[in-house]
Amino acid sequence: MKKMSTFNLEKELNIHFGYQSFRLGQKEIIEDVMTGNDVMGVLPTGSGKSICYQLPAMLLEGITVVVSPLISLMMDQVKQLKAINIKGVIAVNSFMDIMERRTIWNEIHRYKLIYISPELLQRPEVQRKLKQVGVRLFVVDEAHCISQWGHEFRPDYLKLRKIISNLDDPVVLALSATATTGVQQDILGYLDKPNMKKHIYPIDKPNIAFNVEHMSGDKEKQDKIVSLLKSYYVPTIIYFSSRLDAENISALLSMKTDRRVAFYHGGMEPQDRIIIQQQFMNGQLDAICCTSAFGMGINKKDVRLIVHYHLTPQLEAYIQEVGRAGRDNKSSVSLLLFSEGDVYLPKNIMKSELPTNNEIALIFRQLKAMHDEGKTLSIKDQENFLMFQISEPKWRFLRYQLEKHDILRANNIKFDQEIWKAAYLAIRNKCEERLNIKEKQLQSVINWIYYTGCLRKKLYQDFQHSSTSAMDQCCSNCGFSWENWQPEQLQQEQGKVYSWEEKLKKLLLVNIE
Repeated sequence: MKKMSTFNLEKELNIHFGYQSFRLGQKEIIEDVMTGNDVMGVLPTGSGKSICYQLPAMLLEGITVVVSPLISLMMDQVKQLKAINIKGVIAVNSFMDIMERRTIWNEIHRYKLIYISPELLQRPEVQRKLKQVGVRLFVVDEAHCISQWGHEFRPDYLKLRKIISNLDDPVVLALSATATTGVQQDILGYLDKPNMKKHIYPIDKPNIAFNVEHMSGDKEKQDKIVSLLKSYYVPTIIYFSSRLDAENISALLSMKTDRRVAFYHGGMEPQDRIIIQQQFMNGQLDAICCTSAFGMGINKKDVRLIVHYHLTPQLEAYIQEVGRAGRDNKSSVSLLLFSEGDVYLPKNIMKSELPTNNEIALIFRQLKAMHDEGKTLSIKDQENFLMFQISEPKWRFLRYQLEKHDILRANNIKFDQEIWKAAYLAIRNKCEERLNIKEKQLQSVINWIYYTGCLRKKLYQDFQHSSTSAMDQCCSNCGFSWENWQPEQLQQEQGKVYSWEEKLKKLLLVNIE
C-alpha cells in the first residue's frame, strides 16, 4: 500500500467520485484513517459521511467492511456507487439465497467494499472468510445504533469488538450524525477503542425550522396534516410510533388529498419496503407515513416537511429523523404534533422491550429444567422467544445478558448455582437501569416540547456548545408562521401515477377509480 502522504486526496476524490473538494470534516477523517488511526466522526446528516470510508476503501489494500443497520440503506449505497461506475462493492444480506451468498464468499477477494449487518457478521464462517482475505478498515456506520439499539433491539451491535479482534484488529471508523457525550462514550466503550481520534462537528441545520403544535387529539392532528398536504406540494415524511396508525393515516391522506401517499414499517415484506423507498426516492410518491424504520441514510435532497405524529423516545432519534429534511440546504420545516395522551405510547413501548421480573424468574426456571433434561436452545431465535412466550426484543436482550454472564454458550446451557444467582440479580438490575435511562430520555423530549425559549438552542444544547442562527424561520417559540413559509413547490405530474397499493389492486383487477 502507498503511504498516505503519496496520495493527493483531492485528486483521488475527483477520479473516483467526481467531486472537486471535500466537505467539512471529510478530509481530516480520511487522513487519520489512512495513517492507521481509529476514528470517531460525528457530522450532520446529509454531509457526506459515506465518503469518509468509500474513498479509503478505493485506496487501501484489502477489504473495507461496513456494518450497516438496514438492508435498504446498504442497497441504496451500493446502487449509488455502481451508478458512478465503482465496482467491487456488494451488500451481503438476507435477500440472497444460500447459493448466491456462497458465490460471494468464494470470490470475496474480488471486492473492495462489503456492506453487511451486525447479525450476519456474527456467523463464524463469515468471519473466517473475511479474515482469510484481510480486512483493512472496519466501519460502523450509524454508530449511535450501538448505544440506541444495542441493549434491547439489536444486541449484536454490542458484540462488534469481539469481531474486530477476530479480524486481527483492523483500523476502526465509527460514524454518526447524532451522538451526545454519553453516546460517544458508549461507542468507545463497546468497541473497546478508548483512544479513538475524535472529529466532532456541529450537527445543527440552520435551514430547518422547528415547530411544535399542541393538539386536542388524533382528529385535530389528522386535520392538520390533511391541510398541510393540500397547501404544500412538497416531499413529506410523516413519522409514527404505531404501524397501524401509519397505515390508517396513509389511507386517509390518499382519500382526502391528491397526494401520492404510501406507508412503510418493519412489519412489511422486505421487498415491499424497498419498492416504497425507491418510489419515494424517484419522485413517484409525495408522502410517506412510516415508523422509524424508514429514512436512515436516505439521500433524498428535497424533502421539505417532516411531521411527527407521535413522540420520539429520545431527542437523538428526533434529530436523526428531522435531519432527513433539506439536504440541499433549502428551507424546510419540522412539525411535532403533541397531545397530552401521547406520552403513554412510548412508555408502553419501553416496557414491552424489557422483560419483567416475573418473566426473568420464569425463564431462569425454564432454562434450569432444560439443562437438567440435557436440552439445548434452538438454533433459530424465533423458536426460542416463542417457546419462552416473550417478545423478540425481550428475548434479544435476555440472550445477550445470559451469554454475557456465561449461562449460554452458543445454544448450550451452562449451570453453576453461584453464577446463576449473581446473573439473576444483575439482569434484574440491568432491566431497571435501562428503563430508568429510557424514561429520562423521554422526559427530555417532553421538557423540550414545553420549553418556552428558543427550541433550536434547547434541542442542540446536549450535542454541541452552540447552535447556528436560522437561515429562514427559527421555531414556533420564535415566531414561526406557516403563512411566511414559501418552499419550492413540486409541479404535479400530468396523468395518474399509481402507488404500489394501487398497482397491486390493478393487477388483481380491483376497481380503484
